[in-house]
Amino acid sequence: MGNVRGRSESPRRIAIGGVGLWLVCACAMVRADETIASQHQALVQQNAQALEALAQWCEGNGLDEQARATRNWIVPQAPLTLVVALPPVSGEAEAAAPDDEPAPVRQWRQQFENLRQTQAEHLFELALLAAEQREFTLAYQLVHETLRENPAHERARLLLGYKQHDGRWLTPYEVTKAQSQQVWHPRFGWLPESQVARYESGERRYRGRWVAAADETAARANLERGWEVVTEHYQIRTNHSLEAGVRLAKRLERFYGAWRQVFARFVLNDEQWDRLFREGVPTGSVKRHQIVLFRNRGEFIQALEREQPSIRISTGYYSPKSRKAFYFVGSEEDDSTLYHEATHQLFAEIHATSRDAGRDTNFWIVEGVACWIESFRPQGGLGLIGGVAATRLRNARTRLTRDHFYLPLGQLAAMSVVNVQQNPQISMIYSESAGITYFLMFADEGRYREPLVDFLNTVYAKRDKSTTLAELTGVEFHELDRRYREFIEDLPDPEPTETAP
Repeated sequence: MGNVRGRSESPRRIAIGGVGLWLVCACAMVRADETIASQHQALVQQNAQALEALAQWCEGNGLDEQARATRNWIVPQAPLTLVVALPPVSGEAEAAAPDDEPAPVRQWRQQFENLRQTQAEHLFELALLAAEQREFTLAYQLVHETLRENPAHERARLLLGYKQHDGRWLTPYEVTKAQSQQVWHPRFGWLPESQVARYESGERRYRGRWVAAADETAARANLERGWEVVTEHYQIRTNHSLEAGVRLAKRLERFYGAWRQVFARFVLNDEQWDRLFREGVPTGSVKRHQIVLFRNRGEFIQALEREQPSIRISTGYYSPKSRKAFYFVGSEEDDSTLYHEATHQLFAEIHATSRDAGRDTNFWIVEGVACWIESFRPQGGLGLIGGVAATRLRNARTRLTRDHFYLPLGQLAAMSVVNVQQNPQISMIYSESAGITYFLMFADEGRYREPLVDFLNTVYAKRDKSTTLAELTGVEFHELDRRYREFIEDLPDPEPTETAP
């Protein structure tokens, strides 16, 4: 299917997770007019055509449900939208086909699985090629795409650190849970398998004894005695309910999977990525991020207004001081704030980075990147980020084209956190910062995307200067200003119902 050429004739032996595997690794023989990104796009488009043909066959044979399932598998393509395959969710598995499946459905399923497995092999080969060319972000994303198509792909699983346990692929954290006889419950999180039935019947384990769910709720009204929900990357304390904590944990884990792919070279440096793809040795430790979930907005405000006087207009807050993110349960909570503050937390905590990134210069990108990625939205097993209808992008366009507000990048880059936060035009500065981040992510087929990640690395390591972005992109600020204006002015008009406020 894919136009992947130029393989090395000699396979290279790679040890992944202690298992020796013969992998035919791609070498540096990509044609000058055929980038790895273009090969990936060709694979996606060709697979979409094959899936559409299969969907039409289904319709011709009266298999409407299978036709919908086939089309739903096609990776969506939309302007200014980044799409990543999300890691498999704990406890989720594809349903097995029933033994008495009708012959036409069985035929569809076989063709559907064949298409997916073939696509998985092409994607994984392209991932190796990308790694060989040191395009590690794309390589990492392609490995995840491989698992979306074929969750049983052994080499992809091993590269991402999964281990086999009782016939299932689990992360090391999930293995420890399984070894302690715990299972993931979609409502209650990790539980001893022996307790699941009693939890589902309305009982709860509290301080060594079984009580009614209502009694536990009353006992945990004080946050200090609240529920604690622990997942692979998060630890959540809440006084609302166990179920609310688990719902939040699932949203955060799903977002974490997308964030890590987009900013792969922030998570690990190029040498670490190279070692991972050459030797199959996962690098770095897993950190668990602290979350507090209040049962209502009033408690949220009361707890935080001393540290953050403007908390009354917020629906979430990350505290660099305590290194905790705070949210609440209620009608005013929203996903965009959740992802915005989660972004601040991840950038600040993945490494031993400075707690005051952007204090002296370049504060705009600290907020700009959070404003961009707050557009994250899960769609099945995919995560979509951006889009021409995103509120932050529409606001950036409004500020530039209608309000004629624009701070030249050289001036914006020189502004400290105090300069921005005490500026009477702060909302316009945030809109511009979001717009510039969109520009750096998508303009000219993403040519600035990797320099942007390098820029974020520099800012969070407190090694930045006001001129760092220009140096990393190789483009002077006045030229970036011009290109940004063209990018915004060339945006397609949003739908009338989606006009920015």
